[in-house]
Amino acid sequence: MKLKPAEETIAGVLGIEMGEITAERVTATMPVHAATHQPFGQLHGGASVVLAESVASIGTWNLIDQESEFAVGLEINANHIRGKSEGLVTAIGTPLHKGRTTMVWDIKIIDEEEKLICVSRCTVAIVKKKK
Repeated sequence: MKLKPAEETIAGVLGIEMGEITAERVTATMPVHAATHQPFGQLHGGASVVLAESVASIGTWNLIDQESEFAVGLEINANHIRGKSEGLVTAIGTPLHKGRTTMVWDIKIIDEEEKLICVSRCTVAIVKKKK
C-alpha cells in the first residue's frame, strides 16, 4: 500500500501541509479559511480533528515497517479550547506510547501567537498488510 499524494486526500482538500517528522515530534499546518470553517465562520472542530489524526497517523507510519504495515486511526478525542476565524494553525504531535500494535499521540493545535486552539489524543492501530 502506497501513500497517496496529499492533494488526492482530505489533507489536500483542507490545505494541510506536513512539517517536521521525527520519532519524537510531528508537525503540520492548516489554513483557517472557507474550506475549514463551520457555518458561523469559525474553524470547524472536525477540521481540527482531521489535522490531529493526520499528524498521529503520519507519525506512526514514520515509526513502523512501511513494507509490511500501515497505520490507521483507532480512536480520537478533542477539546476545542478557542475559536479562530482566519490565519493558520499548527498541530504538534508527540508520542505517548509506541507499541507493536498501537501508538498513542498527544496533539496540541496552536495559532500563530502560540495560543492553544485544540488538544487531542489519538490512538493509531498498526495493521499488517495482506499478502
